[in-house]
Amino acid sequence: MTSEVIPAANAAERGALAEVVKTYDVRGLVGSQLTEPLVTAIGAAVVDELDLEGGSIAIGHDMRPSSPAFAAAFARGARQRGAEAVHLGLCSTDESYYASGSRDVATVMFTASHNPAEYNGLKLCRAGAKALSLDTGLGAIRDRAAAYLDAGIPAVRSGVGAERRVDLLPDYAAFLRSLVDLRGIRPLRVVVDAGNGMAGLTVPAVLGDAAGLGPLPLEIVPLYFRLDGTFPNHEANPLDPANLVDLQRAVVEHDADLGLAFDGDADRCFVVDERGEPVSPSAVTAIVARREIVRARAAGEEHPTVLHNLITSRHVPEAIEAVGAKPVRTRVGHSLIKAVMARTNAVFGGEHSAHYYFREFWGADNGLLAAMHVLAEAGADGVRVSALSRRETPYAASGEINSAVDDVPGAYARLFDAFDHRGDYEEFDGLTFRSHTSGSDGWWWFNVRASNTEPLLRLNVEASDAHLMGAIRDEALGIIRQEHHR
Repeated sequence: MTSEVIPAANAAERGALAEVVKTYDVRGLVGSQLTEPLVTAIGAAVVDELDLEGGSIAIGHDMRPSSPAFAAAFARGARQRGAEAVHLGLCSTDESYYASGSRDVATVMFTASHNPAEYNGLKLCRAGAKALSLDTGLGAIRDRAAAYLDAGIPAVRSGVGAERRVDLLPDYAAFLRSLVDLRGIRPLRVVVDAGNGMAGLTVPAVLGDAAGLGPLPLEIVPLYFRLDGTFPNHEANPLDPANLVDLQRAVVEHDADLGLAFDGDADRCFVVDERGEPVSPSAVTAIVARREIVRARAAGEEHPTVLHNLITSRHVPEAIEAVGAKPVRTRVGHSLIKAVMARTNAVFGGEHSAHYYFREFWGADNGLLAAMHVLAEAGADGVRVSALSRRETPYAASGEINSAVDDVPGAYARLFDAFDHRGDYEEFDGLTFRSHTSGSDGWWWFNVRASNTEPLLRLNVEASDAHLMGAIRDEALGIIRQEHHR
């Protein structure tokens, strides 16, 4: 790098900075919001805020067309402020967490996760895979980047940082296999839908032999393993049922034991059973929680702690308590949950959105590791995934239903009018109502939360039976959407 100062950016980049820095990450439209000069300024700001001059930062990216150039732009800013740029190249988000935890370095991952191709973003970690949020460093990084966009980025006196490339995929694959040993399970046929995302790189390495590891008793049937950030087959967002259709069909056609679907950066995993029916993330949380509790007990921990966010099924804390562990309820959001994982020393945590957090993975989330636990459970003799799913889904749930709402306080007020006399309420991550009793008439609860990024209210309902769940769901939805029918 020959320039002593990286020049200031234009007004458009300075204006876009406030739009793209979110609560837990940086995300925006490529070109109009997220640009290379803006990313360069963020790279410089990260080095200053995390005091990385003379140290290193690892930089990974997904398969989106804009990701390699953004990774290079970030490295320019980081090196200008004296940090070594360690390029991981193509990787999943959880592989970038592995780099941060195992090498004790700060990391940045370029991805927009499940968002469409026109988006990109940055997920940032301190050393040890410690997450950054708006209140724990991301806001300060935004402000430092704004100053660099105004005045340019001077090189530090110690000199511009070095640059090198590493391939951690074989080490990452071996590490995951050390946490869940699949060598002794019965043979399984597994359909995996990578959605043209990063699971197309990590699944062959971890569950196959692409990283040079020994074979496992798994026959992987691949769907959309070719890395393509334009997502030519379907969006890499398994939370939308429409994006599970191809996997469900393939599981039945191939007479598979189960199917796995990953999002674009492969940190979330969804499961379908041998009939092609979805297995709820709450059921997966209960399955993995029991296994991690057993592991902790074997290590001498008498009463392990397990986290679950407030939208997971009522069955999850019941299952945790049934085996003598302690359930702790959290708000939604990966940065917040990682902080609670550290504070409580929890062995595991699960979210309704299919993020799964592991103490043995530095408290970070890892969808592939959760999938390996499900494979281990399904690999026991005589076990079918549909039976596991039924066991862990005793109640009826609506799933998350979004409604466009312009007046959120007004919607809350209407819900109070309708439900205040019928249930207890609390304002913990949105608004939650719970029926007064759990008697012969059954029980119900529902939560509504406003989206951080869109004019949406998200509704989740659960009840003791399907009829009651449907009645509460329909009533709540009618009240929420009332403003559009006046």
